[in-house]
Amino acid sequence: MLKREDNERVTRSGPGTPLGGLLRAYWQPAALVSEMTPDRQVKPVRLLGEDLVLFRGPSGEWALVGRFCAHRGVDLAFARHEEGGLRCLYHGWLYGADGRCKEQPAEPAHSRFAEKIRIPAYPCVEKNGIVFAYLGEGDPPPFPYYDALQAPDEYTFAFKGLWECNWLQGLEGGIDPSHVSFLHRFIDEDPREVYGQQFSEIVEGTGQKLSKLVGDAFRPDIEVEEAAHGLRVYALRQLTDEIKHVRITNLVFPNAFVVPFGTSKVFIQWHVPIDDHHHYWHMIWYDFAEKTDKDTLLAQRLTEVSLPDYRPLRNRTNNWGYDPAEQRDLTYTGMGLDINVHDQWAVESMGPIQDRTTERLGVSDRAVTANRRMLLRAIEAFEQGGALPGRDQDPTRLTGPLAVDTIAPTADWEATWRRREAERRAASPWAGSRATGNA
Repeated sequence: MLKREDNERVTRSGPGTPLGGLLRAYWQPAALVSEMTPDRQVKPVRLLGEDLVLFRGPSGEWALVGRFCAHRGVDLAFARHEEGGLRCLYHGWLYGADGRCKEQPAEPAHSRFAEKIRIPAYPCVEKNGIVFAYLGEGDPPPFPYYDALQAPDEYTFAFKGLWECNWLQGLEGGIDPSHVSFLHRFIDEDPREVYGQQFSEIVEGTGQKLSKLVGDAFRPDIEVEEAAHGLRVYALRQLTDEIKHVRITNLVFPNAFVVPFGTSKVFIQWHVPIDDHHHYWHMIWYDFAEKTDKDTLLAQRLTEVSLPDYRPLRNRTNNWGYDPAEQRDLTYTGMGLDINVHDQWAVESMGPIQDRTTERLGVSDRAVTANRRMLLRAIEAFEQGGALPGRDQDPTRLTGPLAVDTIAPTADWEATWRRREAERRAASPWAGSRATGNA
């Protein structure tokens, strides 16, 4: 459990908060590129408790500025998108990509008042379908050399989803390796044979789908170690005296995780506060072996959400689609086949902000407790101007992170998973020459 004051420190992310300052020191996903329609390259964004507007600048670059005009507070999400900036509808004030006021048509011709006016503006970079923004002080850090950010576009797919709870609940679900044995279990067998559905993949060397394997082996040994990117988490399941199932996931500090997805696929998922009670997860899936079928993946996922907010159709208002007959006969949750909904229910059902003063953690929660310790240390380091995990180091050393799902001999599992990861990279059309450093 956490002390109440520590729970506040790790959940409150608005401007001026200790956690808010820490999260702003890293690049954060702001929107999907696909959210922009061809006829309107302007979008309101709420990020880390700030109301902002994302738009294309004069040379096609992305710009992120404050949402409200400095003159009379009018909403710039409805501004005219012209001359590479946003022109307020009320009195015609024009703002550039840097937030500076460039024109005030109603002011006297000789006025230099515009030179004094500036709204917040933050740098942006587009990476594999996601627009990232830096809301912190000073120069932004360079992007790390993570696979998701370096993979060719045709081997990736980006998506997002709205969860109605605090960001940390979503993140902690993703770094908890023991819950998959229960939350994502099927009563008999996962019936799906569908491209892109996690936990329906066959675990190489077993002939079993991952959902069944982890459901049968429900007591993994969990080991956690610190790494340059944050944490590496091992879930080791003893299948026979000679064979282990080795599943390696990662915390990418401060608010993302990396998870293996079958033999060749991996995804990274950021959990980014909208405010303290809502957050978006942003995902980049990447494939080491094959180009992604983006159209199929997009069509699958769009059937589960409503636009423009990417809110799941199964949510608190309809009990996440819970069906007692399904729970009896098909899935452990009774909430459909989409595991995103299972995870969503788990973290939303705790309430908007989980009260961690009342929980009781066990050995299986090692990754969660390790992350909380790292997060509290990093908040303190940020306040004191110290070095931060996964930020204040050579970005070329921040590679991978290695995420593996494989079978290995009990006596040699550590060397085996690293060898198989090296073989996967060597055979990849794009990752073969990429170093893995301390990944």
